[in-house]
Amino acid sequence: MFKRILIANRGEIAVRIMRTCKLLGIYTIGVYSQADSDAPHVKLADEACFLGGPRVAESYLNIDKILEVALQTKAEAIHPGYGLLSENPEFARRCEELGIVFIGPSHDVIALMGSKIEARKAMETAGIPVVPGKSFPLTDAEEAIAAAKQIGYPVMLKASAGGGGIGMQIVKSDDEIRKAFEGNQKRAKDFFGDGSMYVEKYIEHTRHIEIQILADGAGNTIYLWERECSIQRRHQKVVEEAPSPFLDETVRQKMGEAAVTAAKSIGYKNAGTIEFLVDEQKQFYFLEMNTRLQVEHPVTEEITGLDLVAEQLRIATGGTLTITQGDVKKDGHAIEVRIYAEDPKTFYPSPGKITKLNIPQGSGIRHELGIHEASMVTPYYDPMIAKLVVKGKERDEAIDKLQAALSKYEIQGIKTNIPMLQSVAEHPKFRSGDTTTAFIDKYINRKT
Repeated sequence: MFKRILIANRGEIAVRIMRTCKLLGIYTIGVYSQADSDAPHVKLADEACFLGGPRVAESYLNIDKILEVALQTKAEAIHPGYGLLSENPEFARRCEELGIVFIGPSHDVIALMGSKIEARKAMETAGIPVVPGKSFPLTDAEEAIAAAKQIGYPVMLKASAGGGGIGMQIVKSDDEIRKAFEGNQKRAKDFFGDGSMYVEKYIEHTRHIEIQILADGAGNTIYLWERECSIQRRHQKVVEEAPSPFLDETVRQKMGEAAVTAAKSIGYKNAGTIEFLVDEQKQFYFLEMNTRLQVEHPVTEEITGLDLVAEQLRIATGGTLTITQGDVKKDGHAIEVRIYAEDPKTFYPSPGKITKLNIPQGSGIRHELGIHEASMVTPYYDPMIAKLVVKGKERDEAIDKLQAALSKYEIQGIKTNIPMLQSVAEHPKFRSGDTTTAFIDKYINRKT
């Protein structure tokens, strides 16, 4: 096992990774920006190193500086967490060149799956069902219109290098494509450095269900059941649960086996997630692969009893999986909600000082925190500040715990999305498991 690891991230995910490292006796090296000098992950690290100014380009995205720190502190490996540099193939490649273990897949696999167009092609080759669409970049709106007419409206206009809903828009006519194409192309270019666009058929009344996989360097790959991630705002997840209330055991197994086939077909190693869209008839289609640890990984940990960060570290040291597919258990039901520093009605960020923080405690309640009382929530980073995870013996019990915990969760000094999360948790459609990707717009935003 590694002795010294640098965590190239911030906030709650840096804290979460450090927690496992400390359990394993691994020395942790944290990094921080000017805005994060008093952050929890800085205090928890065995050693913390300053990167630069508050903006991510000056600090958490500064590859040269992070690698300089890694070499100076004699870090054997770097854990990228999620977001930031976690799916940057150039960062992974440079780690490899310096002899620093990148805790994740190889840079070429990251690059392959980071392009949604190339990922579609790879999955088609592997025999994995993909959403009907065009697996090539579109040069302009007129080419997109021609493709859309072949597929049939409505379609989803998407950025090949996109993420977090950026560069993505549902379009229902030629005119809508003409209005949407250039703007989304520009946003994709600005955010990801790649303005390549493509179109897929927009499948209505879908669910977003993903499969967690683990793969070692000896060819062993397993799936750790699924996570239901359909409750989203602006194409970004806010509530996740495991297992899905929608799948039956037959479809669950088929999706798991498809995810394993997909991972093996590209030579994947470490933890990863295959994301699918699932229609009303339980037909599933490949959406994308996240080549990193997911924000929502705690719900999988809760129902399987596994520590996914520990598994990542074991695989990265050259170890093989210690469990087989038959060993993977499914115990109880877990739900995670993402707590954002944002206005619950407009979703606009709400930076400021946290003047009071009270979090609920009790059996089956887990917290992942990137804040403390008196923390300054700055406008420089993603507004997610915490995650609340609950577990029950069955789904109804987990929902009851979620409702109770949210009612006791207190953050003052800034606005948060807790009122919206309470509306979700208390909605009868959520209780019944009717959670398509249209849930927020249909039941919460419209207050019906």
